[in-house]
Amino acid sequence: MKIGILGTGNLAVTLGQAWARAAHSIILTGRNADRVKAAAEQVGATAMPVEPDRFAEQADVVVVAIAWDGLEHALRLVGGPDGTLAGKTVIDCTNPVDFATGRVLPETDSAAELVAGVAAGAHVVKALHLFAGASWPFVGEAGTSPVVAICGDDGEALSQTASLIADLGARTAVLGGLAAARQAEEAAGFVMRVVAAGANPRFAVPDVDPALLGTGPADR
Repeated sequence: MKIGILGTGNLAVTLGQAWARAAHSIILTGRNADRVKAAAEQVGATAMPVEPDRFAEQADVVVVAIAWDGLEHALRLVGGPDGTLAGKTVIDCTNPVDFATGRVLPETDSAAELVAGVAAGAHVVKALHLFAGASWPFVGEAGTSPVVAICGDDGEALSQTASLIADLGARTAVLGGLAAARQAEEAAGFVMRVVAAGANPRFAVPDVDPALLGTGPADR
């Protein structure tokens, strides 16, 4: 699969490296051509930098790894409002949170819903915003692999996202439709507040066996 990554930062590079090891082809783009080229070189020989106006046509799946304040501009750069991403799975990894306070920055809705609004016709899935780039790939015991919460309105896009997350060594839990994205983004703010309070957020939520809830395993 040809994975198009919109972004050139640490998360973009780390995800690109992990997916390249899983035999995917990687293309990257962004507003700064020199940074795009450098990011592609970091990802490796199977990665290719492309101009923003050629990005959408070459990507089978698009991954958005952009800071909140540059998100809308980046989507417009690749022609999102013109329908260039229509019909494609677009995985939004944006973490729209004030890192100092944990406050979610969008006044309403979510970053993922902004992506859906700007990228006309795209099948947006919220995923991977809770994990730092250094988390991937996970190479430990399968039973201890991270669970990545995802949400979206298109079943095929959710399945495609889950498959790519499995290639990172993780599992997925589907929270529901894209309307659940704000809650997922607020979880990132909660994590930051716990860290700021001097505690490990891993121990700030209960350890629940899904079997005890009578619903079966939550991961797919």
